[in-house]
Amino acid sequence: MTLTRSDIIERLSARQTLLTGKDVELAVKTMVEQLSETLATNERIEIRGFGSFCLHHRAPRIGRNPKTGESVSLQAKSSPHFKPGKALRDRVDESASHTAIEGNQS
Repeated sequence: MTLTRSDIIERLSARQTLLTGKDVELAVKTMVEQLSETLATNERIEIRGFGSFCLHHRAPRIGRNPKTGESVSLQAKSSPHFKPGKALRDRVDESASHTAIEGNQS
């Protein structure tokens, strides 16, 4: 299952009855924009108990066109990287082990 932005908004709206759907939508949109802007300025983002986002930089290099075999010059680039925090890793591991146990009992 994939959780989309609209799914997140729906779930948060259901939990936060004091906020309207539009308020939750604005909060989620603002958070995503802020995360994107922060990474775009090469800053690190750390959310305790969840994880951290940073950029991984790749140096320019010579690559190869797989179709023609021709050498191609590839520019340097940066890509976002997420490193889960310990609390998130533990929670996912716990969930995965429960799923595996249930699967073995069937």
